[in-house]
Amino acid sequence: MRTFALPDTESLAERARAALERCGLDRPRGSDGSAGPAGAARTPITGRELFPLGHDDAASVGRAVTTAHEAFASSWRDTPAPVRGRLVHRLGELLREHKDDLAELVTIEAGKIRSEALGEVQEMIDICDLAVGMSRQLYGRTMPSERPGHRLMETWHPLGVVGVITAFNFPVAVWSWNTCVALVCGDTVVWKPSELTPLTALACHGLLMRAASDVGAPSEVHQVVLGGREVGEALVEDERVSLLSATGSTAMGRAVAPRVAARMGRYLLELGGNNAAVVAPSADLDLVVRGSVFSAAGTAGQRCTTLRRLIVHEDVVEEVTRRVVDAYKQLRDRIGDPFEESTLVGPLVGERGYVAMCEALERAGADGGEVLVGGGRRLAEEAADAYYVEPAVVRMPGQTEVVREETFAPILYVMSYRTLEEAVRMHNGVPQGLSSAIFTQDQAEAERFLSAAGSDCGIVNVNIGTSGAEIGGAFGGEKDTGGGRESGSDAWKAYMRRATNTVNYGGELPLAQGVRFL
Repeated sequence: MRTFALPDTESLAERARAALERCGLDRPRGSDGSAGPAGAARTPITGRELFPLGHDDAASVGRAVTTAHEAFASSWRDTPAPVRGRLVHRLGELLREHKDDLAELVTIEAGKIRSEALGEVQEMIDICDLAVGMSRQLYGRTMPSERPGHRLMETWHPLGVVGVITAFNFPVAVWSWNTCVALVCGDTVVWKPSELTPLTALACHGLLMRAASDVGAPSEVHQVVLGGREVGEALVEDERVSLLSATGSTAMGRAVAPRVAARMGRYLLELGGNNAAVVAPSADLDLVVRGSVFSAAGTAGQRCTTLRRLIVHEDVVEEVTRRVVDAYKQLRDRIGDPFEESTLVGPLVGERGYVAMCEALERAGADGGEVLVGGGRRLAEEAADAYYVEPAVVRMPGQTEVVREETFAPILYVMSYRTLEEAVRMHNGVPQGLSSAIFTQDQAEAERFLSAAGSDCGIVNVNIGTSGAEIGGAFGGEKDTGGGRESGSDAWKAYMRRATNTVNYGGELPLAQGVRFL
């Protein structure tokens, strides 16, 4: 099979160092091998290490939480929300100035193609704008009291230290969803990024520290801790972490949730997705193909909102399948270096995703499925440890067990249905409940899919794919997806505590519900 050329690891390391320096970091901590437990930055583009990078240990996490907690208690929670918003506003300005630098690091560490990396940084800029507006709109309510001379209302107060654990596939956007909103709410943040993407975290932290200096905010409001499972567990267990926001697999969420709950903490979980699109007989098939191919093959199938199941009406399933397969065949020549303008599919982040993909395709075949296109590995010159794969389309006879599982790789299963009720049962018949879509020109069908008896997901779309959510709406899902909500709408309430207040201004003391005492 034809190979393709990639940039060498040394040049990628130099590009990473240069981007970090432009973001205000002269040297990644421990890059000389002198600080913290042994660690390293790596790139999936070549599958090799870039340079050494010091990690933290559990004691370092404790010190970071102490610093963040003291900053919260001493000043940040009492800082007026619009003043807190100035910090996020300045961060947004710096993100605009360094958009290319952060996108460079996202591509180097996560393997995203250039346009997707730039889009992720734009999402950070957008959430800054949204959060600054929120800083003047953290509304409570005033309710009528049943007692004369009394006023009943609710107020919202900062929660405390927010721990943020993020995944590799959106190394900066998900951090910004949590951090920008948490900061305007009056919380402080301790961030543990994926051990696969530490450089993007250091760059974001550096820009936020510059923003704090520029507006006179305390730098201690944000801390970064690097490392693997030990570091994450220390953050989960610390009782001073009022809210733990974690993005990752369902298995990770099942481990995190009971441990945070046991110490009466709060958690916000964004976990697995096994997203489907229903294609009705009236669907605009041009929209179906465009929406499905990007949702299924974008980010090499490594989004939580990736389209993994295409449930197509039997009247159009043959044509839809043929057109999707034809589109996938065009992708085969556009796999490779994510920095190249013509590339549409970059690498998997590592070997684990490739092995999972191979195993899933084997199981699908055993269940009667047929691989119609893709599924093979593409070899890159002098990059034996990099994993580039051809996105696969698999025609399945039904929704077997392997289809019900999330495989974090570019596999699209195609199945057929007869009635909308059958399609909804298939759609909802998986443990996950993140994102969903229906393609139809029938308004009644669309409304049924949007109704309580339709999709059981947190995100329900009509005539667009399952990926590419906008920051104005709350993001998150149900069932094994964890139930969390981040970003827009009223998701800010997760980062604050509510107090119900009663004010007696009448001089008398009537009791509620007509109770008489003394």
